[in-house]
Amino acid sequence: MKNIAETVVIGGGIIGCGISYYLAKKGVSVICLEGSDFIGNGGSSRNGGGVRQSGRDPRELPFVMYGIKNYWPTLSEELEVDCEYHQDGNLRLGKNEKHKKILEGLTERAVKVGLDVRMIDGDEVRRINPYLSDEVTCASWCPTDGHANPLTTTLGYYKSARRLGVRFITGEKAVELKKMKGKLRKVICESGNVYEGETIVLAAGYESRKIAETIGIDIPMQKILLEALVTEAEPHMFDQMLGTAEADFYGHQTKHGSFVFGGSSGYEGFTEIYETPFSYSKTAPCVCRGIIKYFPNLLNAKIVRTWAGWMDQCLDGVPVLGNVEEVPGLVLACGFSGHGFGIAPGAASQIAELITEGKTAVDLSALHYDRFKAKI
Repeated sequence: MKNIAETVVIGGGIIGCGISYYLAKKGVSVICLEGSDFIGNGGSSRNGGGVRQSGRDPRELPFVMYGIKNYWPTLSEELEVDCEYHQDGNLRLGKNEKHKKILEGLTERAVKVGLDVRMIDGDEVRRINPYLSDEVTCASWCPTDGHANPLTTTLGYYKSARRLGVRFITGEKAVELKKMKGKLRKVICESGNVYEGETIVLAAGYESRKIAETIGIDIPMQKILLEALVTEAEPHMFDQMLGTAEADFYGHQTKHGSFVFGGSSGYEGFTEIYETPFSYSKTAPCVCRGIIKYFPNLLNAKIVRTWAGWMDQCLDGVPVLGNVEEVPGLVLACGFSGHGFGIAPGAASQIAELITEGKTAVDLSALHYDRFKAKI
């Protein structure tokens, strides 16, 4: 009976740990399987820490808005860790007319969903953050956005879930799903171990695609390299989360003074040489050149280290959440397309609601797997 629980969660990142935690709070027995030897070994420990609503697809925006309203402000207290959550706003920066049009479109769509976000000019940008250069001519400004620490937050969910009785098993790689009497029931692992549950939650990032294929489900996503860097501690400059119109870099200053920046070089689709993600030699210099144009004060900042990770990029850029009509007993929570950290409390709590109550406070329908069905 030790391999049987009411719910089996596949994936020990922030989504899997979060779902496990919120289920356990509701009294559900949970086994969480992590294929690697470490909790949070995927994107949960390799992202830039953004907790933002601005710049999102309107289909996923309600989830992060829900999480920021109901969970993020008190998450450190609830999980008994310092999530280092700051809600000091997000400046999404632009330098030309092309950028302005992108930002105006994102802002208009977000306002329709009810988000407090607006366009501002370069002078107002520098009143909010005087360290930005004169190259910045516009930005979208969302005062309720922020950032947090991915490592402490993910481990906070993990430790809190364990305290509530969730059984975590690392180094247990799920490779196959099996039905019993027409309903999904079993998770078969590479080790040969079999786990059973009334509900199986697939929250294994990009690896979810291969696992889902064993039950006849194809989730259209691919893995794309994401990279980040961190500087030595600098004097305090600002607390806002920063991004750009074309998302070529983003970042923030941590409570310890170091800057964490993520970004891209344009070569990400051509760097999948190894199974383990490695930082690409062109990315950090490319990101640094961009940063210096925005922040001249960081010209001499020393880079401590860089790191890389795989992003589960979904076909349409938003996650796949909820039940699957063709496979009773299966719940999907993957394809977050680099947005999983900030959306985690909202998405994880709602998946737990779906499993226990059969309904959610936030409408999941636009993120269901069936959106990929051929239209007749």
